[in-house]
Amino acid sequence: MDFRYRNIRCREQTELNDTPQNRKRLSAFLDKIEAEILLGTFDYQATFPEGSALKKMRSVVNRVTSLNSKPSLVEFARTWIDENKVQWGKSYVKTVTNITENRLLPYFGNIPIDELTKSQILQFRNYLCEIKKSNGQPFSPGHINRHLKILRAILNEAADRFDFKSPHQKIKPLKVPKSHIQPFTAPEIRLILDNCREDFYEYFLIRFFTGMRTSEIDGLKWKYVDFDRAEILIRETISDGESSYTKNDFSQREIHMSDEVFKCFKAMHARTGHLEYVFVTKDGKTLDHNSVTKRVWYPLLRLAGIEKRNPYQMRHTAATLWLASGESPEWIARQMGHANTEMLFRVYSRYVPNLTRNDGSAANRMFKNVLEK
Repeated sequence: MDFRYRNIRCREQTELNDTPQNRKRLSAFLDKIEAEILLGTFDYQATFPEGSALKKMRSVVNRVTSLNSKPSLVEFARTWIDENKVQWGKSYVKTVTNITENRLLPYFGNIPIDELTKSQILQFRNYLCEIKKSNGQPFSPGHINRHLKILRAILNEAADRFDFKSPHQKIKPLKVPKSHIQPFTAPEIRLILDNCREDFYEYFLIRFFTGMRTSEIDGLKWKYVDFDRAEILIRETISDGESSYTKNDFSQREIHMSDEVFKCFKAMHARTGHLEYVFVTKDGKTLDHNSVTKRVWYPLLRLAGIEKRNPYQMRHTAATLWLASGESPEWIARQMGHANTEMLFRVYSRYVPNLTRNDGSAANRMFKNVLEK
């Protein structure tokens, strides 16, 4: 018998003698097979338990089943990471991988990605709210939102790829409290610089007067220090000891050196100018920001009797000093690596009343001028 089933050619033999009667019997049997194939009721394995096409038939069944089934959330998340990590920074790859392996996998297990419900996502959010960190504090709303942002991106891509509706729609992020900005005052800056370790004097002064991020100053190489133009070229950062691209395209910028910053770089060049990086440890290795914060920065604040604040406040200090001095907001935004002045005024405006005229004095003078004329 010679017929096709599921686009596979099937040739089956019998042990019957070749007689007209047996040919007639097989012809009727073949008609029955073709009728069942047409009706969709034909079972090849039941009809031919030792059939020659059985192996091919099973392969087709497995392939169809694979095509029709959806991967688990964790399986697809790993695929999504592999496909996208080439365009991410190394620190972000680490963040996404940690969230996937340490949060998504233990919670959702092998649930098919198209079976995840909105209720399960909200329950996952509640679960994150109940987790306590090593210091006993719960996760911050911003940290929880990062988990849900990654989950949403995974589900949106899967929904587009496998044609189902993402259950993450209409789930709003948790409200994040406004960041508490605590820039240092001029007396505090002097206290810090007067009491800091001699080998960190230039490091802290440059941070106070340039607004560089931690990853930017720790990853600064001498080739990006332009003494002729008195500029710092922000082109690379360092994270976990590895050099990488800046936070975003706007972070690629040139920072003007003030006279004091210029002097500090000259002093540093005499010490580390023969090395690749500007700021290094005693044995020539790049700085580890966690070590600097815990072993140098916080002890320094305690010694100076200044309220504990994270090193990022040095960046905020630079912004408020520039604004208070009357520099152009557009220029300051470029120095900070902001896309525009929106963040500048939203975050720092309360520290510069003379610039924003929050006291109404500018309008008061204008009104008087109008009446006098």
